[in-house]
Amino acid sequence: MSRAKSQGVTTLAITDHDTMDSYAEARIAAEAQGVALIPGIEVSSTWRGRGVHVVGLGLDPDHPELQHSLRAMQTVREDRALAIARALANSGLSGEQDILRQARIEAGEGSIGRPHFARALVQLGKVSSQAAAFRRYLGNGKPGDVKQAFPELEEAIALIVRAGGVAVLAHPLKYKLTRTKLLELVGDFKQAGGAAVELISGYQEASVTHDLARLLAPFALHLSIGSDFHLPDQRWQELGCAGILPDDLLPVWHLPALASRMAVAKPESV
Repeated sequence: MSRAKSQGVTTLAITDHDTMDSYAEARIAAEAQGVALIPGIEVSSTWRGRGVHVVGLGLDPDHPELQHSLRAMQTVREDRALAIARALANSGLSGEQDILRQARIEAGEGSIGRPHFARALVQLGKVSSQAAAFRRYLGNGKPGDVKQAFPELEEAIALIVRAGGVAVLAHPLKYKLTRTKLLELVGDFKQAGGAAVELISGYQEASVTHDLARLLAPFALHLSIGSDFHLPDQRWQELGCAGILPDDLLPVWHLPALASRMAVAKPESV
């Protein structure tokens, strides 16, 4: 939160994958820094066999059904972590338990995912960089690309809405879909109760933002901004540097579920 404050961020949401365990501690830190913290999460889901992430904003972190579902997802993620470590060992990497242990260290209190295994492989000297880890072992179709049984997109959206939150389609361009498929995804997302789409995710060329905004315009969905900031040493993405939403678009923070929580009318990062 001190970093957010120093970067001029007045309002933000921390959207960890499939967990809100850090929210209570983050809220205390946010209050100390004078930063408005929106309760948030990034829920893993499945759409037509593809992994799709749904951000939930403004939801109740203590909602019983939400907590039950998140505990189930943590079990799925732990099973997947074991499977990834085993797959990496079967692909020729030695030290299965060392890799798993280091991945857990990298994840800290958060959910274990492929990025943590990538950092673990770097720390253990198995690869030279996280990019190399994904290229050789963890990227799509590689040995460590272990699929898991996450809820369907509609179920993830419904869970967020029932917990009092706003469902936002996360980083739509990262799914590498054709234009037609992306339109179908957004259409299904809206029909299922989704309220917004993340227009800007991390550093993004203005032309990309403009083209995506035009593509999304017919759906009349609200739009959000995300920094994609994960680590202090992540120099290519920084808090508060994701850009500004153009004035002619519908900001997600104008939705009633979020408006009352906002410290300012137009935050730099949500």
